[in-house]
Amino acid sequence: MTPRSQLLWPESRSVLALVVGLAVLGAEDTLLASGPSVAFAIFAILLVAIVAVSVRVARHAEALAKRIGDPYGTMVLTLSAVLIEVVILAIIMSSESSPTLVRDTIYSAVMLDINGIIGLAALIGGLKHGEQSYNDDSGRTYGVMILTAIGISMIVPEFVPPDKWHYYSIFTIFAMMTLYALFLRMQVGRHSGFFRYSYASAKQQAGLDGRPAAPPLAFSVAMIIIGVALIGFLAEIMSAFLNTGIKATGISPSLVAVVVAAISAAPEILTALKAALRNRMQAVINIAMGASLSTVILTVPAMEALALYNGQQLVMAMTPLQTVMVALTLIAAAINLNDGETNAIEGMTHFVLFATFIMLTVLTA
Repeated sequence: MTPRSQLLWPESRSVLALVVGLAVLGAEDTLLASGPSVAFAIFAILLVAIVAVSVRVARHAEALAKRIGDPYGTMVLTLSAVLIEVVILAIIMSSESSPTLVRDTIYSAVMLDINGIIGLAALIGGLKHGEQSYNDDSGRTYGVMILTAIGISMIVPEFVPPDKWHYYSIFTIFAMMTLYALFLRMQVGRHSGFFRYSYASAKQQAGLDGRPAAPPLAFSVAMIIIGVALIGFLAEIMSAFLNTGIKATGISPSLVAVVVAAISAAPEILTALKAALRNRMQAVINIAMGASLSTVILTVPAMEALALYNGQQLVMAMTPLQTVMVALTLIAAAINLNDGETNAIEGMTHFVLFATFIMLTVLTA
């Protein structure tokens, strides 16, 4: 296989996803009129296509990450995931008014990122390697930032007078952007060491992987842009079939939030699991906690700004059940990520919380 073929062949999945999207778009009216079962089947097909494209976007983001190194690398990975999430949310909200969709999506993302990714990665990595080390400064920094961001954007709104939501939305936008600006300065500046860890054995293993050379920088950037645009195109089509199926069956719209969160988290889960198996727990912490923080601190202001522009009030205050689950998650994370080492038991605690989240989602659907 020629170098050009090696470069272009992996993108065939995105081309196939585009073909599927165009085929569904051409027969959209006929398929929508065929009943909820067909609508859900088409939704599932488009969901697989979106995940396939998002994985390719993550792979190119990962290629960029390897070129620039940590902590910039994990920042690129998490920002690409948040961008995908914001695009899908904006498209679904434009086609179906759901004031709780953003709140439920962010809540689902936090459960997936912290409990799902860290839980599964620490469990599998712990069973293979025993205790896995990381920089404990990163765990504490991420934890307090996530707690502050969720408190401001998803707990305090419960006490804001309904007729003054505009003012608090504006405040939330500026508060989140200020927090992120300070965090970004700390992550890439004076305290960048908080998010690094030395892996001598992992570096040796990296040279034995036999992987092909990373694609050119310009090609990766171009494919990330094209991939996000393609995801937006597919999400626009998918939303019509999803709304039709939900209206016909009466399924809770909260499942849409889980789907959106899962789409953006899927590539991160794969990357984190590979890092855990290679005994690179710092990468897992950066990906999982960084994705959770970025989801709250970037998705909230983006969607709040869109809501203000459209005059559409968002319900951001979490339900009592969501508040309890987030509190349990952050307390467990504060305890488990405080000593610079993870193990299978700590991973199991988070994974059980993740299983509880899934069970509650099914029971309340």
